[in-house]
This record gives sequence, C-alpha cells and structure tokens, in this order.
Amino acid sequence: MASTFEHLELPTAQLENLKALGYEFMTPIQEQALPLALGGKDMIAQAKTGSGKTAAFGIPMLDKIDPKIFAVQGLVICPTRELSNQVAEELRRLARFQHNIKVVVLCGGVPMRPQISSLEHGAHVVVGTPGRLKDHILKGNLDISGVETLVLDEADRMLEMGFKEEMVEIIGYTSMDRQTLLFSATFPDDIEYISRRFQKNPMQVVVEAHHGMDSIDQQFFICHHKDKLDSLVKLLAFNAFEHGMIFCNTKALVQEVTDFLREKGFSVVALHGDMEQREREQILIRFKHHSVNLLVATDVAARGLDIAALPVVINFELPRNHETYTHRIGRTGRAGLEGTAITLFTEKERYKLDNLSAFQGHALAYESIDTLPSVRGNRVQPKYETLYISGGRKDKLRRGDVLGAIIKQAGVDGQYVGKIDVVDHSTYVAIEREQVAKVVKELNQSKIKGRKFKVGRIQ
Repeated sequence: MASTFEHLELPTAQLENLKALGYEFMTPIQEQALPLALGGKDMIAQAKTGSGKTAAFGIPMLDKIDPKIFAVQGLVICPTRELSNQVAEELRRLARFQHNIKVVVLCGGVPMRPQISSLEHGAHVVVGTPGRLKDHILKGNLDISGVETLVLDEADRMLEMGFKEEMVEIIGYTSMDRQTLLFSATFPDDIEYISRRFQKNPMQVVVEAHHGMDSIDQQFFICHHKDKLDSLVKLLAFNAFEHGMIFCNTKALVQEVTDFLREKGFSVVALHGDMEQREREQILIRFKHHSVNLLVATDVAARGLDIAALPVVINFELPRNHETYTHRIGRTGRAGLEGTAITLFTEKERYKLDNLSAFQGHALAYESIDTLPSVRGNRVQPKYETLYISGGRKDKLRRGDVLGAIIKQAGVDGQYVGKIDVVDHSTYVAIEREQVAKVVKELNQSKIKGRKFKVGRIQ
C-alpha cells in the first residue's frame, strides 16, 4: 500500500494543505523521489505527465523557500506554455501553506511587458519555457543567480524541440550550489550529457514509463481509405461518447476531420500548432469544462495536456511508432478507471498494426467497421457551456467570488455551475446550458467583487 505524506518530515501547515488538496497517498514517483529531494540530493527521474511529478519536485522546492526574500529561489524549465501553466497552477496550490509565495510564468506567445512588470514586483518561483527565459535573462529582467532548486521538467521533450543550447545557457546563470532535479520520460544520450554536466552525484529514480494496458480496452477497425471519415462518424454515433480525444498525424487532417464532424452535428474542436495562444487556451478550457465533447489534435499540439478521467482516445490513423501509440492511449484508463482506445486503419497501414502487435507481445484482434450497426441521429450534446469573464487573477478575482456572484446576483443555484478556471487576465466558468442566458444577462448588469466585468459566451 502506498505511503501517506505524514511519513515525510514536513511542516504541519504543509501536511494540512496537502490533505485539503486531496493528496492522501503518495504516487510511485512521489514515494521514491520525495525523501531524496527533501534530503537535498540531485536527482534524475523517469516519469511522465499525470504521474504526480509536480508535487515530487514542488514540495521540496517550496520547503526551502524563504518568503521574506523576494528573489527567485526556484526555477522550473518546461517545454511548452501549457505545461508551464499547469505546473505553476499546481505550485500555487501546494504553496498555500505559506503566505505570499509568488509564482511567475514566463512563456513565449504572449507579450513581455506584463511579465517584466511581474518580475519587477519580485518572484520566489519562476516557471517558463527555454526561449522566453533566455530572453528575460539576456535583457536583464531575470536574475537566477540565487536559485536554490532547479527543475528540468520533461527534459527529453525540450531536447526533441531543439532547446539544448538554451537549456545549457540558462543553467550557466545559476549557482553551482543549487539542487538540480531532472525529470524525463526517456533517457536519450543528450539527457545523460545534461545530467553529467550539471548534476552532482544524482540519484536515479525510475517509475514505469507507461502505465499498464490492463485498464484499457483496445479496439481496432479496418476500413477503406475513401470511407475513413464516414467510418469515424459511424464509430462515434454507435458509441455516443460524451468526452474523448481524436488523434491525427498532421495539422491538415486535424482540420479536415474537425470540419467533417462539425457538419455531421458533433460537438467538436480542433487543436494544432498554428493557433494563437488565446484561442488554444480557450479550446482546452472548453474541453476540460465538458462544454465540447470531442477534441481533435496532433501529437505535438497535445503535448503537456493532462486531462483527467478521459474515457476514450481514438486514433484516426495509426501513428508512426509504437511509443507514440502508447503515449496517446495512456491518456485514458488512468487512476484506476477503465478506458477505451479505438483505432481506425486501412489495409495500407496493416504493417503498423503488425509492428504494434510485436511490441505488445501478442496479436491484436481487429474487425471490419462494417460489423458495427449504423445508428442515425445519435449526437450527444455537451452538458455545459463555458462563459468568459474579462477579469482574472491579476484583478484579484477568485473562484469563490465568481461562484458567489452567480448564486447571488444571477440567482442561479450552484449545482448548475461546473468548473471555474481563473487565469491571469480572464476567468472561464462552465454553466449548464439552460442557465447560460440568464447568467450572462444578470452578471453583465451587476458587479463581481464590487467591479463591473464583461461576461459573454466563447464563440
């Protein structure tokens, strides 16, 4: 049985906060990594998104921070904006046991001026992507010479994305006395190089890189290439999935699949690398809020997304290698829940299925898509719609303020409110569809926390 956090020598306030956040038992990576990291050791750990690794490095990092010193004491380098924002949000939650711990996110794709302003007011922890971190350092906006804990999160992906030089340069601005925690799903040669060059006698922690397949029902359907889009519609109509991801190998195909499904009446959005950050943020939030049922994405666009309890993953085409397949379907069947992974393939792709069978060590059964009965008009509509509010964390808005306004000003019971996400300059709230018009009207005519904010639907 997994250990509880009481086994660690942590302040009572921190243990109470962990309990309040729902951290009851340690995950395998936390169980192995926390004693070493809290003991000040450098560490190289094999772990993936969703394994609980943020707490594995966040708890030791926060344990060392002195809130009275307004200097950067913790630095987390991540490959993407999405992962940076996720990590920062979790660190803020973990830091609640201490007063006034400031976590700043520095990523590309957004203006530098607000980031400079945040840094001028002081920061204890900085989380960011290599390119933007380097820009701030070179412009003199960011001083990381006092960093006590350096974390390289998903280091293998940063190397894949060509960030090796930036990583090396950034680390060069930190103190030799720092603690360095490196997290990576795989250990290519470049990871070994980074570890040798920048870590002191690192302890190695290995957690199973891919979760077991036992909790995932893998289904394979063969179809003709010309019928592939219609076959996908048949699959979706038959199963009536309320929430799921569909993977394609290219951006062009993501858009084609999304447009086709939308024409057929499905609730669907696309996610690919050409999107502006704001559009990307809104799409992800709507999907997490269950305001849209299906998300069609490329592997690159989906990197860093950690969407809990995803019931189904569909491969519109088999990926180019079995590691990518395993990573895709590993988004379902998590945390003791059962999941479904469905793959459509053509005769031309059969060799990929054979390779996958060899990799998994057993034959993978498949059937023709024609064996599925056709179901007409079966289109599940989302339970919620996500509303946009023109104020966020920087305006001192909190989830409780928004929920309170909906209940009091709009007169809508809290049971009709879903997830609420407060980001820097905006807030997103999921409302059951029949209550949306009333909430928009009433909140636009009243105040939240004594201030007027614009409230509207996301188009």
